[in-house]
Amino acid sequence: MSVKSTLRSAIYQTEKLAQRARFASMAAPQDGWPILLSISFPKSGTHLLDQILLGFAKVAPFSRRLHSFFAGYEGESGRKRSLEETLAWVDSLRALDITSAHLFAWDEVVSRVCTPEFIPYFIFRDPRDVVVSHVFYVTDMEARHVHHDYYASLPDFDSRLKTSILGLPDSKVEFPDITGRFAPYLNWLDHPEVMTIHFEDLIQDRGAALNRIIDHFLRRIPLHAPRELILESLEASINPGRSPTFRSGKTGEWKKHFTDEHRRIFKDVAGDLLVRLGYEQGNNW
Repeated sequence: MSVKSTLRSAIYQTEKLAQRARFASMAAPQDGWPILLSISFPKSGTHLLDQILLGFAKVAPFSRRLHSFFAGYEGESGRKRSLEETLAWVDSLRALDITSAHLFAWDEVVSRVCTPEFIPYFIFRDPRDVVVSHVFYVTDMEARHVHHDYYASLPDFDSRLKTSILGLPDSKVEFPDITGRFAPYLNWLDHPEVMTIHFEDLIQDRGAALNRIIDHFLRRIPLHAPRELILESLEASINPGRSPTFRSGKTGEWKKHFTDEHRRIFKDVAGDLLVRLGYEQGNNW
């Protein structure tokens, strides 16, 4: 471990102890203090959900900063992390951590997460907006991304968007089409222990979405704090300026960028995915 990592870990542990002291009079839940886990599909509001969950640190003895972030793929190399690496990360988490991950719903991971040790949330977004956001992110915002040079070499936005939809099946670095990229996450939808969140709900009806997030929390941890105070704490933790997903702060932006050809290839590749995620009832869009 580097000196910087060691120092960061020491600060984190000191802050956790301070939080426990601050809420020393608050009795632990019957099953003990859990871990708050933010699971997200990339470009779907990861930072937004992280900020919201950190708001619980104002009303309960959870950490005031993220424990760590874990991704199924390394951003700079594109290497896919193994099941063993993923389980090691999950097992490294401790009670009262708030943590975040692009976490694949492998059976072994699900069996760890869907227990009283965790309060898990899973946020995702309309895949059509995801592919648009992905193009802007890889091309303009993250020069270290493994696919940045390739996207930058393409002649226009149209060709980049096609790549984001179809993936790069012949690439040495794994990059499936948009349905293939969603596939490892879909199992989270089938477990009631995991609260699913549409990113769009946090934009279009944030109050209702935050109340659902609170309800999921309170089913595991009964708090005596007034709901209004909890809601205010979560709302106050949101900082759009620190969330890359708020590039436009809107939903349905895909309609501005999809041509008829984009619609056609997206329906071929991911029409069923839109239905599965609840964004369409069929291919008539």
